[in-house]
Amino acid sequence: MSNPTIQAVRGMNDILPDEAQLWLWFEDTVRVWLEGYGYRNIRMPLVEQTALFKRAIGEVTDIVEKEMYSFADSLNGDELTLRPEGTASCVRAVLQHNLLYNAPQRLYYSGQMFRHERPQKGRYRQFHQIGVESLGFSGPDIDAEQIVMCARLWNKLGIRDVALQINTLGDAASRLRHRDKLIEYLEQHKEILDADAQRRLYSNPLRILDSKNPAMQEVISAAPKLMDELDEDAIKHFEAVQAILKLHGIVFEINPRLVRGLDYYNRTVFEWITTRLGAQGTICAGGRYDGLIEQIGGKPAPACGFAMGVERLLALLQEDGMQNPSVPLDVYVVHQGEQAQNLAWRVAEDLRDAGLRVLLHCGGGSFKSQMKKADGSDAICALVIGDDEVAANAVMLKPLRGGEQQRVELNELQQKIRELNLSK
Repeated sequence: MSNPTIQAVRGMNDILPDEAQLWLWFEDTVRVWLEGYGYRNIRMPLVEQTALFKRAIGEVTDIVEKEMYSFADSLNGDELTLRPEGTASCVRAVLQHNLLYNAPQRLYYSGQMFRHERPQKGRYRQFHQIGVESLGFSGPDIDAEQIVMCARLWNKLGIRDVALQINTLGDAASRLRHRDKLIEYLEQHKEILDADAQRRLYSNPLRILDSKNPAMQEVISAAPKLMDELDEDAIKHFEAVQAILKLHGIVFEINPRLVRGLDYYNRTVFEWITTRLGAQGTICAGGRYDGLIEQIGGKPAPACGFAMGVERLLALLQEDGMQNPSVPLDVYVVHQGEQAQNLAWRVAEDLRDAGLRVLLHCGGGSFKSQMKKADGSDAICALVIGDDEVAANAVMLKPLRGGEQQRVELNELQQKIRELNLSK
């Protein structure tokens, strides 16, 4: 009886070589874009103490209550969690290594995040994010810069049909005033609230405003507005963000119901949304989180950041017809015989030293079978090495996309291949 095959975990997908080329291209594009704004890379562990996310994200959130992959370490009993988002991990690393001691930090990271959700297009249990965090900046200029830089990336990638929504959540005192009024109002309409809203009524009522339940929309629309409770500093901050966006021609909509799903946000919040991915339309979101650094255990410091979903952005690019980019080979090396193999190894390594992409045939086989594989590759040319070529200290260069084959001395080989590449 044969062993049964083992499949990947549901919602955790393989990225196969052809598709991975698009990922590599995207990651290179993003890296250059971020470095153009002075952001530096930081890399955090996939696993953190569970307490970090409970403290940072909020215990009464969907992520902490229902979506985190948490477990006890069988070796020492530590409560650990696969990271569901990157901001808390990044702030923890900044505090642990005292990175804010001398100067503010512009940081970015990329990698896997994990949430136990129902898999659907653009939403997976293992997913990838690019995260951007600015720590130690208090002014509205950094909020606006992060939005402007996103607009630049969409233009660079050619992504269309995206809209920007912004809002302000004010500061702690104004949110507390609004919270009391919101609870009092929602209590009067308790019979209309669904089970999820009733569960959140006293723990996280602001999230009720983000509900998509059609039966609750009329009640939500008439709910007290947080904007009415904002103090003067928060209003001026938000107006300054809008002024910078207008200066750069960034079109936006103020959405008073945009509250984000994490407890740590304050003041500016924003989302870039597309209509082309169904319910999972948010491709990038973030905002200011001035209280988080102190919440995790550091000295109070302002901060602002955002994250973008890689799978969702790549889905948009593919919908627009982007093909998986290929990295063509320059050379496919065919050989037969022990001495020919030795020469083939040496030639292949010399060509790689010169920056050429070379595939050396492995696994043996006749010249005919090897040439069939060379023809099936995307190489520009094949190098054929047998006993005659070993004796002459040369190789046979055969163009694979048209042209005459020729014997080439080894000291002329690199130049001949480059000339062949330039002619294509």
